[in-house]
Amino acid sequence: MALVRWEPFREIDSLQKEMNRLFESFSPSGLSNGDFNKLSFVPAAEMNETEEAIDLKLEIPGLEAKDLDVEVQADSVSIKGERKSEEKTEENGTTRTEFRYGKFHRVIPLPSRVQNNNVTADYKDGILHLNLPKAEEERNKVVKVNIG
Repeated sequence: MALVRWEPFREIDSLQKEMNRLFESFSPSGLSNGDFNKLSFVPAAEMNETEEAIDLKLEIPGLEAKDLDVEVQADSVSIKGERKSEEKTEENGTTRTEFRYGKFHRVIPLPSRVQNNNVTADYKDGILHLNLPKAEEERNKVVKVNIG
């Protein structure tokens, strides 16, 4: 009988492959990894802070303004929405229709407190632009620093 050396990292690798196989069996059939990611999404965000305000842009293509719910608190922004799309193709007398539905909810913490009653919003070409004016105490905040 030959001695076999136990290698724990080989066991972990084997376990990872089995787990990947398990989760792939639950994915909708016929979808590659790239297509599977289209079923749910989280909008990309870009934030720019100035002395007076915080500008927040979110990329939310394929939705209408009525499908978005934006709530602003003094220290965060909550964006909810639902994507509903339908693709219909007709070929050789056969009609193929695909529906894509997906809800998202993203909460973005803000670096400074804002005046949530003076927020302006614009949604155009799939880009939501929020202008969040800073609270007065945040704009005029001066901190005295003691040295040594």
